[in-house]
Amino acid sequence: MAESDITHRLKESIRRRVWNLMEAQAAARPPRPVHGRIPNFKGAERAAEHLQELEEFKTAKIVKVNPDSPQRPVREAVLNSGKTLLVPTPRLRGGFILIDPESMRESDYCFAATIRGMFEYGSRVDLTSLPRPDMLVMGSVAVSCDGSRLGKGGGYSELEYAILSELGLVSDKTPISTTVHEIQVVDYVPMESHDLRVDIIATPEGTLRTNIVRGQAGRLIWNLVTERMISEIPVLRQLR
Repeated sequence: MAESDITHRLKESIRRRVWNLMEAQAAARPPRPVHGRIPNFKGAERAAEHLQELEEFKTAKIVKVNPDSPQRPVREAVLNSGKTLLVPTPRLRGGFILIDPESMRESDYCFAATIRGMFEYGSRVDLTSLPRPDMLVMGSVAVSCDGSRLGKGGGYSELEYAILSELGLVSDKTPISTTVHEIQVVDYVPMESHDLRVDIIATPEGTLRTNIVRGQAGRLIWNLVTERMISEIPVLRQLR
């Protein structure tokens, strides 16, 4: 069996184990089924609070956060802190959305942090107008203490980072964080050259710094980009 096949199977095994544990230990929250998703978890609000306490968050003016349910409290925290929120649309079909908290009432922040709300209160931003984010927050299915991270398998977090990197908007100095339940912190996650590692893990219990080196991850690997991806993701057509 090729090494990539072994790695793929091991990744899938870790995902299934985490999803099963979250259900068995009642750590998961809707939406369901939790399998196949970046899992929403009990204590997501507390994990977001720990993230807010970090100096990287306090000094950031623009924060990019994934659109999944468990990071909704992070998106709301960004707006409540008066920071600009940058959100990729699901599967990047609609590019990126920028949400300025000054463009709405404070009472609207909670709804604006949802997927429906971000389309109502945000503005789609062209690649030529994308701002430089000061901090990135990614969703995870599993993450290890050395910063190795596992998403749900679509590779969109890596693709989003690669697009921003191609545009010169992020670098290995841009802090990357994730919020997860303690169950999602595992001993080992296999990594490939294009996989991203995180600098900070926030859980309901606290934060952990991984002290990682990013390595070669970050640039678009065009031979991994299929024609179907290019047809479905307009920003890739723009870049090509």
